[in-house]
Amino acid sequence: MKKMLFAGILAALLSFAFTSNTGRTITGKIRDQNGDPVPFATVTAKGTHNSVAADANANFTITVDDKTIILKVTAVGFEPEEVQLTNATHYDVTMAKPPGTMSEVVVTTGLGIQRAPLANGYSTLQGKIAGVYIRGAKTNQSAAPRVVADDEEETDNSWRYNDSFNTEGYDHITENPFLKTNDNPLSTFSIDVDAASYANVRRFINDNELPPAGAVRIEELINYFTYNYPQPQNDDPFSINTEISNCPWNAQHKLVLIGLQGKKISTQNLPASNLVFLIDVSGSMNEPDKLPLVKSSLKLLVDQLRPQDKVAMVVYAGQAGLVLPSTGGDEKMKIKDAIDALDAGGSTAGGQGIKLAYDVAKKNFIKDGNNRVILCTDGDFNIGVSSEDELQTLIGDERTSGVFLSVLGFGTGNYQDAKMQLLADKGNGNHNYIDNINEAKKVFVNEFGGTLFTIAKDVKLQIEFNPDKVQGYRLIGYENRLLNKEDFNDDKKDAGELGSGHTVTALYELIPTGIKDTMLKNVDALRYQKTKPASKNNFNDEVMNIKLRYKKPDGNKSTLIEQPLKDGNIAFSSTSGNFRFAASVAAFGMLLRNSQYKGKADFQSVEQTAKSAMANDEEGYRKEFVALVQKASSLSEKQKETVVK
Repeated sequence: MKKMLFAGILAALLSFAFTSNTGRTITGKIRDQNGDPVPFATVTAKGTHNSVAADANANFTITVDDKTIILKVTAVGFEPEEVQLTNATHYDVTMAKPPGTMSEVVVTTGLGIQRAPLANGYSTLQGKIAGVYIRGAKTNQSAAPRVVADDEEETDNSWRYNDSFNTEGYDHITENPFLKTNDNPLSTFSIDVDAASYANVRRFINDNELPPAGAVRIEELINYFTYNYPQPQNDDPFSINTEISNCPWNAQHKLVLIGLQGKKISTQNLPASNLVFLIDVSGSMNEPDKLPLVKSSLKLLVDQLRPQDKVAMVVYAGQAGLVLPSTGGDEKMKIKDAIDALDAGGSTAGGQGIKLAYDVAKKNFIKDGNNRVILCTDGDFNIGVSSEDELQTLIGDERTSGVFLSVLGFGTGNYQDAKMQLLADKGNGNHNYIDNINEAKKVFVNEFGGTLFTIAKDVKLQIEFNPDKVQGYRLIGYENRLLNKEDFNDDKKDAGELGSGHTVTALYELIPTGIKDTMLKNVDALRYQKTKPASKNNFNDEVMNIKLRYKKPDGNKSTLIEQPLKDGNIAFSSTSGNFRFAASVAAFGMLLRNSQYKGKADFQSVEQTAKSAMANDEEGYRKEFVALVQKASSLSEKQKETVVK
């Protein structure tokens, strides 16, 4: 009897143990004090590594164990919020802005005093001071606004509030012009899989500002999205896909799409990884959207690691140091604990950190594996090796070591976009901007193979246009990827890399032969050059010939692929969703840049075209794009109405 009673009690205890901690699912929606959604906020079960990101509509779902009694909600630009859990399964969370924002920013330049009101802590005033883009200073919590009379004189050339003025750095972009086919029959450029510009543009617009023109790289806006191209059917690492139709913003012109689809390799079959996390822990990273977001992002990557993968971690501030030796991917808690222990402080010796990270990567080099340094920084290097020439030399020297470089940008206010681009371009790598945890999930989870595993390097294209069909053309974007025509056959010339499963898309706007067009400029007749007779060949029905060269990740000799394009006279409305969506993103970029080539494009037509190509949007990125277009349209209208005194 006692044995039966004991067995019954034991069974009850075991039942309680296994049922009382089974977990439950919590849902909710996050809003600000005005009732507007706060998308992509991070929701964490307090005291654990269990966290999720709210979606674009600010809804979240998280599964927690029964021991969890508090959810912590964080979002860039808001005070952290803690939610005490009860028996309810749905919670509406309201987040507050930090107190003490300025009412006005006043800037004095050689052009005189300029004022602009602040919205959500940022100024709508845009300008140039000493060649640095100024986006408006954000105050600390103790700042108090000062009333300035309209006739007050300013004696110092500085921001009124100097606690954290903006020093973000962007290169000037001179848009590709239309070129005459007879004078320039070849167009040569390197591919670009970077997507940093789109995430950065999104950050500006979500902060209620239109981005500066230098932040808008149209090719990166286009390539942020995945396109439904077919997988390669042969031994080549990618397929080449082409399409041609009428140009939606200029009815007399044609638009051509060239799309590459990288071969998708399953995670199980990817080569082993030797990764080195190179993390900026300087004082400039001590912001919620910097080091804390870096830590959350890298932990998402750690969750994807396999036992055969290994990770080391180098940090740099006043000096560089190794804080985690190379550690197997099956020791996830050890790696996460090292990440959690990071704190920010000190000045930034970025060059020293890069040197050490490459040394660690080479020491643990995996033959035929994926050897990569992952740099996480705002790019604000201020001591040691910091000049562009020095950094370019340093990264360029390491390119031949077989170690690739991924550059992840974080933060606002001092983000050095131009320097980040330089590092990625010279380091056989890619560049992404992480503005929230959802973007980190896209880079490290949804696109894990494409971000970290190179399947082809030094990929470059050369297009030859048929003058019988095309009198002029313009490559949309890729301004910093242009190559000389001689570079195409030069295997020593560096070009872009393509990752597993990645897509790359390029657009050309064509001026057909036989129409009058003001976009093409004439020069006086030449004295010594002979006019070439009209071509007589078997290719007169071709619009262009596409040539592509690439190398294997460990190769030194390139392979050539060639493919012509003919015009099937397909109406724009009958083109693929790939074509229409890429065209809408390109038009959006031209509107943000206020491009002279935008033609009849407007935000409404961009929205309509994008909405017609919303298929295969499982992650909701295209839906988010439409919302971004709508917000940019509203900001553009407000900007037209604003008069800066």
